[in-house]
Amino acid sequence: MTIADTDVLIDFLAGKGEAQGVEELLRRGALRTTAITRFELLVGAKTSKQLARLHQLLTAIPSLPLDDAATDVAAEIRRSLGQSGNSVGMADCLIAGIAVTSRCPLLTRNRRHFERIPGLKLA
Repeated sequence: MTIADTDVLIDFLAGKGEAQGVEELLRRGALRTTAITRFELLVGAKTSKQLARLHQLLTAIPSLPLDDAATDVAAEIRRSLGQSGNSVGMADCLIAGIAVTSRCPLLTRNRRHFERIPGLKLA
């Protein structure tokens, strides 16, 4: 199972970037996303057509929840990176917390942020 980050799913909808990889993972039923990415995608929809496409995509991709374990890991990530001067945005920390606790690699273009997070596997 692989977790898709927001940027990868936006690229998929636009038919660029990792689109073929995402399509293959979808076909195999091996793609997940997070509740945080779901939120970011839905908030970013500018038209009813975009919103409809997002709903269609999100129906096909289960979202992993932000549970207590993932929240605790995300908080530790945010705290430790902040103390070392390598802060990462809150949403990225939450996504990373979900990925770390689910033990799934994260498929993202934003490797610069996510590669700083110990214990997080990148796809």
